[in-house]
Formats: sequence, C-alpha cells, structure tokens
Amino acid sequence: MSKQVHRTTLARLPLALRLIFGSALALSAAGTALAQTASVQYDIPAGPLMEALNRYAQQSGVAIALDADKVQGLRSPGLKGSYSVEEGFNALLRDSPYVIGRTSAGYVLQARAATPPAAQRGEQSLAPVTVNATLLADELPSTYAGGQVARGAQLGILGNTGTMNTPFNLTAYTAGLIEDQQASTVGAVLLNDPSVRFTTSEGHIYENFSIRGFEINGEDLAYNGLYGLSPYGHAPTEFIERVEVLKGPGALLGGMSPQGGVGGVINLIPKRAGDKPLLRLTTDYTSDAQYGVHLDAGQRFGENGRYGVRFNGGYRDGKVGVDDQKKQRELASIALDYRGTQLNASLDAYTDREEIDNGSSWMASFPASGVIAPPKTGTNLLRGIHGTLDNQAIALRGTYEFNENITAYAALGQLRYRYEGYINGTRAAIRNTAGDYVGNTFNQRGSVDTTSGEAGVRANFVTGSVKHQVVASYTSLEFDTGRATASTSANYNSNIYHPVVPTLAADPGRAPKVGATALHSFALADTLSFADDKVILIAGAREQQVKTRTLNGSTGAVTAYYNKRALTPAVGVVIHPWTPAVSLYANYIEGLSQGGTVSDLTAKNYGEVFAPYKSRQLEGGVKWDQGEYGNTLSVFQIERPSMIKDAASNTYTDDGEQRNRGVEWNTFGQIGGQLRLLGGAAYTEGKMTRGATAALTGKTIYGTPKWKANLGGDWTVPGANGLIVNARVVYTGSQYVNSANTQQIDSWTRFDLGARYSMHVQSHLLQLRVNVENVADKSYWAGSFNDGYVTQGAGRTYKLSASVDF
Repeated sequence: MSKQVHRTTLARLPLALRLIFGSALALSAAGTALAQTASVQYDIPAGPLMEALNRYAQQSGVAIALDADKVQGLRSPGLKGSYSVEEGFNALLRDSPYVIGRTSAGYVLQARAATPPAAQRGEQSLAPVTVNATLLADELPSTYAGGQVARGAQLGILGNTGTMNTPFNLTAYTAGLIEDQQASTVGAVLLNDPSVRFTTSEGHIYENFSIRGFEINGEDLAYNGLYGLSPYGHAPTEFIERVEVLKGPGALLGGMSPQGGVGGVINLIPKRAGDKPLLRLTTDYTSDAQYGVHLDAGQRFGENGRYGVRFNGGYRDGKVGVDDQKKQRELASIALDYRGTQLNASLDAYTDREEIDNGSSWMASFPASGVIAPPKTGTNLLRGIHGTLDNQAIALRGTYEFNENITAYAALGQLRYRYEGYINGTRAAIRNTAGDYVGNTFNQRGSVDTTSGEAGVRANFVTGSVKHQVVASYTSLEFDTGRATASTSANYNSNIYHPVVPTLAADPGRAPKVGATALHSFALADTLSFADDKVILIAGAREQQVKTRTLNGSTGAVTAYYNKRALTPAVGVVIHPWTPAVSLYANYIEGLSQGGTVSDLTAKNYGEVFAPYKSRQLEGGVKWDQGEYGNTLSVFQIERPSMIKDAASNTYTDDGEQRNRGVEWNTFGQIGGQLRLLGGAAYTEGKMTRGATAALTGKTIYGTPKWKANLGGDWTVPGANGLIVNARVVYTGSQYVNSANTQQIDSWTRFDLGARYSMHVQSHLLQLRVNVENVADKSYWAGSFNDGYVTQGAGRTYKLSASVDF
C-alpha cells in the first residue's frame, strides 16, 4: 500500500473559523506595515487608580511608595503613548489630588501644591508604604531577569499570582525560552524542570509526564486555565506564551483533571497581541531531514489599542525521530482580544494535525533474567506503521469589572479530537538476553468531544486590618469518548537489535460512542492579607461531582455507571519574615481521581463503587529573590489511596496507599548580566506503604528515581556582539522497572549544547539558532512507561533555525 493512502489532507474547518484565520493574517500584516515607525507605547486602560498605578509600575519596572487608603475609590483615565516614568505616573494621576514625586527611597505620591485642603492639613507628601506592583487577577506576570521564566503564574480560581506571594512551588517558562531552545513541544520545554520526567519515549506521538513521581497524562494539560481543551498527543509551542507548572495536586485551584492526575498541573497560556506590532517568519531544520516554517503576526487596533489579533501558523514535514520515520505537523491558531475599561474579552482557536509514517518510538519489557542493553539510538522496530491525530478547539473568555471591588469572569470552550492508526501499543516484550521478542501491532480509531467552562466572581474588601479577596467559582467539564475495538495483528518474531518489518493489523472499523464523563464542581476561597502583606493566608474548598457512563458500542446501552462526590479543602500560608524578597510558605492541598469499582466476582463486596480517591499533600519551603537571581527550596509529602483486597474478609477497600516524599531545589535568573541559569535538583522517595499484596507493601514505586537534576546555562560572549552560547545537563538516577522491584535500570546523564546570534540586516532583526541535544548520541533506558515497561532516550538531534522580524 502506498504512503499516499496513509497521508490525508488537512481536515476542513468550519467556514467561520477559516474566515477568522484568513482575515486575521491579512489585518495583521497590513497593520504591521502601517505601524513600523511607531514607538513602543504604554497602554494602561482606564479603571481604579490603584490598579492603574500597579500595572504601570510593573510595566515600567519601578516601585512606588503610597498609602493604599488614600487612593481607595479613585479612578484613573488610563494611559497610552510614550512617556518618561514620571510623565506616565502624572498622566495616570491627572484626575486625582496627587502628583508623583521622587525621593531617595523611590517614587511617592504627593498632594498637589494648589490644593488648599491638603496644604492646610500639612499633607505635603504621604507616608511611604512600599507596594510591590500587585498583580491583577487576569494580568500576565512579567518575565524574570534573564527572560526564561516569569515572575508568577495562573493559579486557577486565584488568578495570576506572583511567585513570592503564593504558597506553592510553581514555574512559568516563557516564549523566549521556547524560541531560544527551539522547543517545539511542551515535553521539550519541560526538559528544564528537575521535578518532571517523561513516561513515554521521546519522539512518541503522545507525551505523558511524571511530576513528583506521579503520572500526568497528556490529556490532563490545561489550556488557559480550562481542562480538556489542550491538544492531544504533542502540544505544540508555536502559539504558546507560557508553559506553567504547578508541582503537587490542585483540586481547589481548577477541579479534577480529566484523568485524575495528582502530581501537578501543567497549564498552557496562549499568545496575545502585544503593544508593539509583530511580523516574524522562522524557518527551521531538525535532523535527520525535517524542515519547517512558522509565521507569528500580531497587531493592536482601535482607540488605545483596545482590539488585538495574534496569528500563528506552522508547518513541518520530513524525516525525524527513529530511523526513516517521517512526521508532518500543520498548526494554525488565532487569538483575538479586547481591552476595555470594564470588560476584557478574548477568543482563542486553533487547529493542530500531526501524522507519523513508517515508524515510532517504542517501549520494552525485559525477560525474567534481567535488564539488557538498549539498541543503538534511532532503532526503528515499527517500520510501516502510520497514525494521525487531529485537534480543533475554540475558547471564549471574558471578565467584567462592576467596580473596583467586584469582578465577574466566565470562559467556555470546545475541543474536537480524532485519532487513527498505530499510535499506541508500540511495545516489545523481550524474551531473552539476545533481544528476541514476539510482537503485535495495534490499529486504532477514536474520538473525544469536549465542552469545558467556568464562571465565577471575585470580591475585594477589608475587615479591620485584614484585606480579603474572595472568589466563588463553578466549573464544568464534559466529554464523550468514541472508540473502535482495537485491531490486533498476528504475532511476529523480531529482535530489538535486528528488527524485522512488523505485521500490520487490519483497519479497526468505525468508532462508536463508548463513554461519557461529566466533572462538575463549585469552589469557594479567600485570600487574606495581614500586617501590610507580610502574611498571606489562602483557605478554601471545592465540592466535586464525578459522573461517568460506560456504553456498549453496538447497542448504546449503559454497562457501567459512576456518580460520586467529594469535598477537597486546601489551606496555604506565605510569610515575609524580614523582607518581600524572602518568602516562607506551607500548604495542605488535595487532588482527586475517580474511585475504583470492585470487579472481582468472588468478593463479598462485588460491585461496590468507591468515592473519588483523595490524594493529600503537605508541603513547606522557602523562596529567595535577589532581584535578578532566585531560588525555591521545597519539601513535600503526597499520599495517594488505591484499592486493595483484604484476604481475611474477602473484601476490597480503598485503604491502599502510595506515599511520595521529596526535596526540590529550583534556581533561575541571571548573574552579572551575562550568565543566565535555569534548573535545579529533586530527591524523591516513593513507597507503596500499603500495597495490593503483602509482598508489594514497602516496595519502591517503579519509575521513580531518587535523584534528578537539570541545569542549563546561557552565556553572552564578551566582545562578540549578539553571540550567546548555552549548555544543559540532564541527570536521572537509577530506578526500578516494576512494582516487585526485581529489575532496575541504570542512571543516565545527557548533555545538550547550543548557540544563537542576533544581528540587524537592513533594519530587520535576524536571529540564528543552533542546538544539539544528546551531544554524545548516548543510548540509554530513560524511564518507565508503566509497570514492567521502559522507554528509550532519543539519539543525537540537530536543530537549526533562522527568524526575521519585519
């Protein structure tokens, strides 16, 4: 059968979506041409004076000292244009009784000299009270020194929160880091995080992760705060502004994820049009022979730049991954937004299609005799297979400020996902030390149709000396699953060192609806600030309902039904004991996953359905921000229940428990203006404290190395204007392959190198980048896929790109 049979054209989008894409690109290109000579401008919308001053202070990179009570109830007309720092402040203050002043301690508010009441009271200046540019709930945090991470992240119902003021360990990786490392998928971005490892082989069509020793499936990624809308398979990065990682459970913050992951939350923030027009074209090459192009265009329009449009389109095709494998990806995304005085709104839409042909990364299990050496990098066990993933999504989000104290928000989105081909079951069950195995291929077809939304209200008020931000939120996530019965090929004999062409399974046929899931929840939380924000307390709870129906694909009859509720509380505290640059924090928070159903026909409690499992985390730590260089040190414990059998009573309970304890160190920022660092180390001890059998109790959790470390350095070469070189080392300790702890793979270390050069050609910025991953082309078993199976690390990969700003 020819390759052309496997390759299909890009699925036809709805007419409205296609018109949006086309018109947005045309408008952006035209707008960019008109605005090439415009200066970079401040764009502060009209609104409460306190918020306007905070936003301006953050954009201009300065601090202001003021008495918050003095500006309570005052409003600002907003600001647009190019200003010096003082001119900008005074423009924001022009309708108030104050002007900006500057002392040796920084900027302060001063009463206008021509205001008699102020002069009579002697209020020539206000007593300085330091304010650290508090983030608005929907305001994207600024980047940290060095540009690789941000100063905060989105924390679900709590909104965007500064890193130093949150009682959790979080990191937000920026679009700048993504571009400089040529990280084309979310998995490639998370190679910078010591707490994250892959549970699928690099280069596989699906990316799954492990955070703090607990698996996070790719479908558990959130998209702009909503579960169920991120792309299945590889999540591409061309249209992503931030990749945010919260370590630990997050049930209070965003509800239960689709697959109930509890190790952490990965949230993707889409790009928006900036104040400066953008038209950037990037071409790239990835070894062995994949070529790509990416267009990124953005523009703001209208009075004060209220309307924004950002378009990203990308295409890649060619040989990449294992030997002779081909991959093709087509991506188009649009982001429209409106910035008003009270209303802010956005629309995000994307289509993402990926095809693999003639191979795939794979997983292996070992014979009872023990672990054997991996084959050379790039070994292709699955020549001839093919697969397709097709994602289309659209999401609306809006916030409305009734006054300076009350804001309502809502979001709604849908995702249409279709897949087919040999995309799972890419495994080799090795039988002997020679590497022989008996293989099968699995041909699949299926679908997921998702609707996800949330609505809430935030209220700010003061009781005595305590400031409150109360939020009430409702979330809904519903998805229908369609799946054909997988077609399995006949057995064939092969060898991992000398593979044969596999036998291919037949077409699986149609994919009827086989399941429906509904996750609904209500949450209430309060953020309390004491002692001039030196103490911050967060407390809240979420009531979660989990409903699932399993259907007979032929008749549509319900064959299994689950409907349970759970309440998940959380509390966190941040203390700035000496200065805002040091934070001590602690939290207790829970995560949720669907409870089990007793399916053992011989059990006394056959058919019993357990409530959603509650994973419980205790965490404490310290954060230290030196202005341009920061560190986070965390200690944590997570306990996750599971179903086990009591042999004496012949009953099943949910008293099983996995306990992971660990210590994490994250470092980021720049030193001396030339060296940028990013990475850290993590120690994790995973134990099955109460196992399904007595033999498993006390065993180490498979796929959980005790030690992991990542450290990258980015150095501006003195005297070589525009040249920056970089290096990264990734270390993963030894780990058990199975629950019985009878097999263990060795530790491994990988080195990456790179460089980039920036210059101007006829007034256009040109950026050239080169990266080499796994420089030594080391072959190694990288980690564990599931009980008894391991993954192989990717071989040496070269990446080249050139970007031009027009």
